[in-house]
Amino acid sequence: MAVRTLRLKRGKEASLRRFHPWVFSGAVADAEGGLDDGDVVRVLSSEGEFLGVGHWQRGSIAVRLLSFDEEGIDADFWSGRLKRAYAMRLSLGLAEAGTLFRLVHGEGDGLPGLVIDIYNDMAVCQAHSVGMHRSRREIATALTAVLGERLSSIYYKSEGTLGVEDEFLCGGGETEVTATENGLRFVIDVRRGQKTGFFIDQRDNRALLERYAKGRRCLNLFSYTGGFSVYALRGGAAEVCSVDSSARAMDLARRNVELNTGDAGQRHVPMVSDAFDFLDETETGRYDLMVLDPPAFAKHLSGVRRALHGYTKLNAKALSKIASGGILFTFSCSQAVAKEQFREAVFTAAALARRRVRILHQLHQAADHPVNIYHPEGEYLKGLVLYVE
Repeated sequence: MAVRTLRLKRGKEASLRRFHPWVFSGAVADAEGGLDDGDVVRVLSSEGEFLGVGHWQRGSIAVRLLSFDEEGIDADFWSGRLKRAYAMRLSLGLAEAGTLFRLVHGEGDGLPGLVIDIYNDMAVCQAHSVGMHRSRREIATALTAVLGERLSSIYYKSEGTLGVEDEFLCGGGETEVTATENGLRFVIDVRRGQKTGFFIDQRDNRALLERYAKGRRCLNLFSYTGGFSVYALRGGAAEVCSVDSSARAMDLARRNVELNTGDAGQRHVPMVSDAFDFLDETETGRYDLMVLDPPAFAKHLSGVRRALHGYTKLNAKALSKIASGGILFTFSCSQAVAKEQFREAVFTAAALARRRVRILHQLHQAADHPVNIYHPEGEYLKGLVLYVE
């Protein structure tokens, strides 16, 4: 495939000189004709200087840079990037056999538009750009070579991101798998589950919650398949109530609790309900450990104001209900919402609830979701642990 050339407007190359991996559409002066979404393009300055090579796509982000060097996007490129990503996870002790971990985190691993999660011996690939979709088979070939025998299948799951059909790129069989995280086992439905099936980014934060759980009554809102709930139970929580609007997610939460504890029926209460409604009906002081881990309230910058209102409302409700001496874990996974904005929303919520609140921890995504230092937008998960009186 011929690599076409794209030229930037004068003065628009500064961000690329700082190695930011995005070219916005407003920075493009002209491009060779016949460009299709997903084509590989060479990006030049207005003076004709080479700046990088990446995937072209119509939209706000016109090019996602794959490299700032003059190199081909070929088999060696894919295997090289995957080897680097795998080596980092191995060095951090996150990629042991039978476990679950994120192998590729988009811009954080120099592969913008691509996510690869590993669940035991299955890889789940998700494309967020047409270029990665068109390269999926080359990526699968490189992935098989890099991971070798520890990989039995590769499932491609991009219907939710690009509207394309999900499929096995390697192997086949069941799309439900059991994998281990910090010694706990989780059943993951990669085909019907959210994202790639499980929220790996909360690994360290779940482990932190376990440290505070002993003897507490825990309410896990937006619980999905019960990750935080399972950790709370292992930590010795007196009671854990998991709340999610999805009956299918709650069924998996029950299974995950049963898989890891012998007293699931005694200490775990699963509830299919809207989280806001459940909080409204909850008795004040009933719970002294709460988790708020809602889905993204803002997908784009245009939705930030509404999202901040939602975070304020949710946290005010929780802060007004939690017992004195309680601990609240509260999160935002909206990339468009800055951590300063989220913290201000929680500050406003505390004032509305008229509670004395102290910050114990400031949280973020796990280490296998690295942030490219030149791409701060990759720090999407924000969290606070609050002590409430």
